Amino acid sequence: MVAEREKPAEREWRMLIGGEWRDAEKSFPCIDPYTETEWGAVPEASATDIGDAVEAAAGAFDSWRTTLAAERARLLYRLADLVEAHGEELTRQQIFENGKLISEMRPGIGALAGDTRFFAGLAEAHSGFAVPPPRPNFTTYVKREPIGVVAAITPWNTPLALLGWKLGPALAAGNTLVVKPSEVTPTSTLLLAELAEQAGFPPGVINVITGHGASGVALVAHPKVDKIAFTGSTATGQAIAVEAAKRTARVSLEMGGKSPNIIFADANIDSAVNGVMAGIFAATGQSCMAGSRVLVEAPVYDRVAELLVERAEKMIAGDPLDPGTQLGPLASRAQLEKVLGFFEVAREEGLQCLTGGKRLDRAGFFVAPTVYGDVSNDCRIAREEIFGPVVALIRFEGEEEAVRIANDTRYGLAAAAWTEDVRRAHRMADALRAGTVWINNYRILGHTMPFGGVKQSGLGREMGAQALDAYTELKSIWIDQGNPVEFQVG
Repeated sequence: MVAEREKPAEREWRMLIGGEWRDAEKSFPCIDPYTETEWGAVPEASATDIGDAVEAAAGAFDSWRTTLAAERARLLYRLADLVEAHGEELTRQQIFENGKLISEMRPGIGALAGDTRFFAGLAEAHSGFAVPPPRPNFTTYVKREPIGVVAAITPWNTPLALLGWKLGPALAAGNTLVVKPSEVTPTSTLLLAELAEQAGFPPGVINVITGHGASGVALVAHPKVDKIAFTGSTATGQAIAVEAAKRTARVSLEMGGKSPNIIFADANIDSAVNGVMAGIFAATGQSCMAGSRVLVEAPVYDRVAELLVERAEKMIAGDPLDPGTQLGPLASRAQLEKVLGFFEVAREEGLQCLTGGKRLDRAGFFVAPTVYGDVSNDCRIAREEIFGPVVALIRFEGEEEAVRIANDTRYGLAAAAWTEDVRRAHRMADALRAGTVWINNYRILGHTMPFGGVKQSGLGREMGAQALDAYTELKSIWIDQGNPVEFQVG
């Protein structure tokens, strides 16, 4: 066991449904991945709870959709203020749930507040548009209207920031929400729901149910859910898309990745290796945009491998509440077992492990930062999303081969290239098939820039002004200014 340390406050957790806080007949435990100990219990939503949450959101929709955009914006601004005021509490609650470093979680709460303000500001600015009439004596214009009830299904790796990507645009546009957080990280979302209630959102506008995968399945299948906004694995996202297609419900899907981080021989190698470290070892590799394939041009391959191993072996693993910690635990026992399983896959494939490839000898769900060398892009380690601090080094000869290897994946969430050649930088930005491309940096996001994937990494975009488009429908309006209506029968 680890030394005694701060624990989350003991309290009862309840779901928010239609403005009321509700318990359930069954519950499930919350586990601290750093101590491997249980610290709380959360309700397991029943089919009745899920149905009631959707009905509450549907019942609140007509009133919320007609609420002045300025009032919707005011409530979102108020929520952002409360997020900042309670930022440390929200930060620490997430750490108790998933073990992510406090040095990463604190900026994430700042991003949540900033994203919420950004979409609050767009609530009044995001509107329809006039259209020149295609026929005489008509006035024609297009309105943007909210879709309806949105099911927001969020992951465990960055629960509140990624909820903010959905909550902000959905509410700004006039939709109502039913939120289903991961069973690994439910309590931080319930805390945010408490703040939303304090902010003054009307009952039913924001609902939160907690539970395992079956709860998400039931939510997605509910006939009154008009849109599903999902972040998580590609397999789950594809299953959601199939279910949604049965009734033509709208979907936004942000899913997996196997992102290439490409280092050319002319790059600033020291900076590039730091970018590799940030790309794969931040969040203990549990990031959809993790740079898990590092493509290195042959002349600098050995130097990059040497520096990467040297820096990986110096990382400080420890308490995620300690600002000096550089590597936290994996978020759950299930994730630990998954990553350990890939270590076995690498051994079976005969891969060269330059460092790591094992569980750390300590309490908590820790594995060593792991680097595999001279990996073929056909290996499972290079093709499957591991979601851990595991990187595959792939050697290449020249720009053409780099592009070919980088794009040879079913994913397309993010990519990066490191080069001092500005013309090559633009060529790579054009050639890489990914929703986001970084040049001489990695893992940088901002609320003004859309984020999402191509191929099997997703559908639609989050963040940016364009995110509101995903939460609205277009309505075309024709107003006749006095044209005679001619209609003949026979």
